[in-house]
Amino acid sequence: MSKTLVIAEKPSVGRDLVKVLPGPFEKHEGYLEGPQHVVSWAVGHLVALADPDEYDDRFKKWRMADLPIVPERFKLVVRDERSRKQMNVVKRQLARDDVEAVVNACDAGREGELIFAYMYEKSGSRKPVQRLWLNSMTRGAIEEAFGGLRPGTELATLEAAARSRSEADWIVGMNATRAATIRLRSSFDGAVSLGRVQTPTLAILARREEEIKAFTPEPYWVVDATFDTVADAPRVYDGRYHAGANPRIKSAEEAQRVVEACERERGEITKLETSERKERPPLLYDLTSLQRDANSRYGFSARRTLAAAQRLYEEHKALTYPRTSSRYLTRDMIGEIKPIARLLGGQGEYRRGSEYVLGLDVLPLARVVDDAKVSDHHAIIPTRAERYPVEKMNDDDKRVYDMVVRRFLAVFHPDAVFENTRVESTVGEHVFRTRGKLMLVPGWRGVYGELPDSERADDDEGREQQLPKLVHGEAVQVQEVGSERKETKPPRRYTEGSLLAAMETAGKLVEEEELREAMKDSGIGTPATRAAIIERLLQVGYIERDGRALIVTEKGLNVIRLLGEHALTSPGMTGEWEHRLAKIETGEDSREAFMGDIVKFTEATVGELDTKLKDVRIPRANLGPCPVCGRDIVENRKGYSCWSRDDPGCGFVIWKAKAGKQLPVSIARELIKTGRTGKQVTGFKGRSGKSFRAKLALQQSEEGKWRVEFDEPWAKEGARAPEAEQAPAAAA
Repeated sequence: MSKTLVIAEKPSVGRDLVKVLPGPFEKHEGYLEGPQHVVSWAVGHLVALADPDEYDDRFKKWRMADLPIVPERFKLVVRDERSRKQMNVVKRQLARDDVEAVVNACDAGREGELIFAYMYEKSGSRKPVQRLWLNSMTRGAIEEAFGGLRPGTELATLEAAARSRSEADWIVGMNATRAATIRLRSSFDGAVSLGRVQTPTLAILARREEEIKAFTPEPYWVVDATFDTVADAPRVYDGRYHAGANPRIKSAEEAQRVVEACERERGEITKLETSERKERPPLLYDLTSLQRDANSRYGFSARRTLAAAQRLYEEHKALTYPRTSSRYLTRDMIGEIKPIARLLGGQGEYRRGSEYVLGLDVLPLARVVDDAKVSDHHAIIPTRAERYPVEKMNDDDKRVYDMVVRRFLAVFHPDAVFENTRVESTVGEHVFRTRGKLMLVPGWRGVYGELPDSERADDDEGREQQLPKLVHGEAVQVQEVGSERKETKPPRRYTEGSLLAAMETAGKLVEEEELREAMKDSGIGTPATRAAIIERLLQVGYIERDGRALIVTEKGLNVIRLLGEHALTSPGMTGEWEHRLAKIETGEDSREAFMGDIVKFTEATVGELDTKLKDVRIPRANLGPCPVCGRDIVENRKGYSCWSRDDPGCGFVIWKAKAGKQLPVSIARELIKTGRTGKQVTGFKGRSGKSFRAKLALQQSEEGKWRVEFDEPWAKEGARAPEAEQAPAAAA
């Protein structure tokens, strides 16, 4: 009897698929076999594009004369020994005489298509392929998907886009990295990693870092007063002095004159305006917006959020497919909305939100359902599961699950309505402004059980207040008045959340949700790849985490400085490439035209890097006299020491590598000068890979060797470093 081979992306998915296929299934090494089906799996990418030296031995040496390297036909290799073992299992099943058809059951998206395409090509199989397209891992969704298998040829354009993305990244990244590394060998330790997506992402961060470094704070003063109404019982509120529309005063003397003119004086409420403002519920989540919110709320990295969402999809069957770029549902899902809301109502914390949705005669679908804005996968929502196994979820999973559930219920609720009040209190010729905010109708915010932050601070405008009842024209008394010195602040460093937003809109600062939606097709990377890009920048030492902030290292800054305005650093250009890949998926653009443009771009890039970086030399830092022997301490590839080719020095050295971080010149200079750092140094990594910060100190062993040690109580007690990935540090 002939059988069908089903190939899933992971073993856990394979095990879920056999639950809906006719059994029984026998377990074998790397696959499961039933009467009609054989189910096997990849373990992520088993097969990848070969390195250049697989094409020609001469590419083992990095030489400018060999660039650009552009294979006529790309070779595929099995990634490693672990992958080889499972690839051999898949290959044997594909070669079986009784297997007549194949089902591609890898994740339903560009990367899933690529994983299968590379495995299938490497195996040499020619058997017909059908596609299993899953948005949810519930039993019902899997049964429905098997009932509607699609011919593999229907997904040809998706495969073309996937191969184009992979080959474009290989061609641009491989050639640009080799060209830059060859020309900068004397300036940098190790490879200078460049790429079609990672370099413009680094450029966004580096240019912000340069703005911060170049920023010079300027002092200014504000004058705040506390007022009390004269009539009846006391009604107290605060106001901030404004000269016209400007609350900032240039000098302390001028601020003091305002204070003296208003002390214990009477004034009048000369303006009182009240207006209503409506706040629409936010759109449903796609992966990027989910990652941004989880970073803002809980300090989760993009990778950590994706991992939780993937578990909720695969293991717990609680959420739909997470690697989506859409924030809308399709019309055929309208009938699912109330049943899902009813299931959620079985959990006490969601009961009120669920009851509201179930009580609606007509669901508000205008901002929820739009077939044109759903390509492969709809927004992330709870599944229509028999039950949600919350008790089996870890803390990360519960938080991400809660975010998705509340967003799903909130989107069907009415607008939140606020009353905004603007008050002007005039004392003589001095005008003080006050802002008030009051929630009138909770609307969708009620789903979150939270009130707006009525004490939100604003450096210029003063805080928003819950105001007492005030009357236009009534007299007020200045109870207290004083000035405060402030300083202008540099731009904020990016967090992973704000960087994801910048990547989504190709580096443009876009706050308005609908406008951001319109631009996302031209973003840098895809929702599925952005977390990996951030992790890559961390891995190669271009950036570091400091709490929630991302800090660019000196190496990262130097790479972007040297590239200057090269197109490789342009978020807009890379966004256009992504836009074209999306068009290849829909058949509006061709793989041939795109790859032709990638090759031309790479040829121009190699030529420009060759010319631009040919004579570049970044001088090694001189840190002044050695504290032991007095000779100059000079930076070298691995550390800072008084050693030179002509003189071995006294043995004093500060090694650059320390707990996953390269110590920069500034830290080494401080250690040499004072023996310890005054502030904690960021960017160290613990054994789990999570970041932490710590002070450092220079210490000499009994044998006379100098070492840099952590200067913290936990280090002196022999304990592990604290893990700080969730640290609520401000990204200022």
